[in-house]
Amino acid sequence: MTNKYSLISRLCHWLSALLVLALFFVGIWMVELSYYDDWYQVAPTQHKNFGIILAVLTIVRLVARLTSDKPAPIGEKWEQVTASITHKLMYLLLLTILISGYLISTASGKPILWFDWLPIPATIAYADTQADLAGDIHQYAAYMLIALVVLHVAGAIKHQLIDKKPLFKRMI
Repeated sequence: MTNKYSLISRLCHWLSALLVLALFFVGIWMVELSYYDDWYQVAPTQHKNFGIILAVLTIVRLVARLTSDKPAPIGEKWEQVTASITHKLMYLLLLTILISGYLISTASGKPILWFDWLPIPATIAYADTQADLAGDIHQYAAYMLIALVVLHVAGAIKHQLIDKKPLFKRMI
């Protein structure tokens, strides 16, 4: 048993956190853009580009989570169970967001061109309503993920400041 998460887990955690927050707020902003706005084409393209980076980080994180030693859980039993459920739900929602984003972007049958360089093929195009349905799932899963992120951060702050557990040292 270790007293810290692996370096790769810590790096992926913080990069993922930044990307999730940035993509969430950019997503909210970009859906309000008008056709004549300069960012109308640019914002969705960059949202996809950084979403693909988040997808790769998520895969690396999941592999690291399954293969690396991790610190012992802290807190009361109910807090450990809550943390475990919250983490699993965050991963599930993140994967849901990533998959639905892919389905939105490839609904027309065209690949996603990652940073104008690497084509990510469109493998699933099942119906005329694919983009709309995937868009709804993407949006609601994003809101649920942010709610769980708030819970996650609140729990971390509680453990660090109220319980006086060296929680932040495990992730920094």
